[in-house]
Amino acid sequence: METTRTLGRTGIEVSALGFGCWAIGGEWQGTDGEPLGWGKVDDEESVRAVRRALDLGVTFFDTADTYGAGHSERVLGRALGKRRDDVVVATKWGNVFDEETRTRTGVDDSPAYARRALTASLRRLGTDHVDLYQLHISDADLDRAAELRDTSEEFVREGLIRAYAWSTDDPARAAVFAEGEHCTAVQHAINVLQDAPEMIALCEESNLASVNRSPLAMGLLTGKRRSGETLEAGDIRSRPPVWLQGFEAGSGADPEWLGRVDALRDVLTSGGRTLAQGALAWLWARSPRTVPIPGFRSVAQAEQNAGALEKGPLTAGQLTEVDRILGR
Repeated sequence: METTRTLGRTGIEVSALGFGCWAIGGEWQGTDGEPLGWGKVDDEESVRAVRRALDLGVTFFDTADTYGAGHSERVLGRALGKRRDDVVVATKWGNVFDEETRTRTGVDDSPAYARRALTASLRRLGTDHVDLYQLHISDADLDRAAELRDTSEEFVREGLIRAYAWSTDDPARAAVFAEGEHCTAVQHAINVLQDAPEMIALCEESNLASVNRSPLAMGLLTGKRRSGETLEAGDIRSRPPVWLQGFEAGSGADPEWLGRVDALRDVLTSGGRTLAQGALAWLWARSPRTVPIPGFRSVAQAEQNAGALEKGPLTAGQLTEVDRILGR
């Protein structure tokens, strides 16, 4: 398989697999104490994992200023070090947070805040530009979004960013950003259990990259989750917000969702793939525009995810089989 893909209209080339840096931000919370991270993390292991991913050909890293309340950006910046120019770095803005208490305190959709947030992200990442800057307010007002799109164009002209995108699951919102010359992607949820046909269609029509959030369904597609298994208190899946499907508060993974994973196991593990590698292979087969960004917290996870690249996409026949099994 082609191990690289182009990010939409910009001609920026990335590895077909990106790495999502939410988990390496460590623990952080909302104002009522609800967990927004993935539990405790070892920063030194995170740094080793990023560097191992680089050695294995991964050149696209996606983070956000709010992950770990600034911590993910700092860890990623440190891990990349002198190799910053070898990679494409994506980050996001729109959430307001307190770095001291590691608490997300709200949102700010003003153009002035976008500039302050970008300045702070550049400082934490230790770089002079962000390759892909993404609005992180999924349901922002459309008129305000048009303003932020124009602000993003200013950032491009100033050399602070190379391109921009919106992290949203609403194709109508993504289309507003797509009207901008340097909009090159939309980041949205999609995985083998949760297809997003309208968003894929928009990406294909508008020449955008489809950056795939939750490609492993928040861990359900790794095969490690069990029904009734409790998760550590600092893990967002222990108290899942409304949008997080497949998990139940206090009791871990939803048995119905695990049943679907089991039904797909034979197709996804074909060709010597692990279950997670098969889930990534489905995304590559789904469209030539997809760039999945699974999360990671260890060198072992980095190696398994990167190992999917050499196995390539599923076949057209296997895609059809998946739809048949899931009754789509």
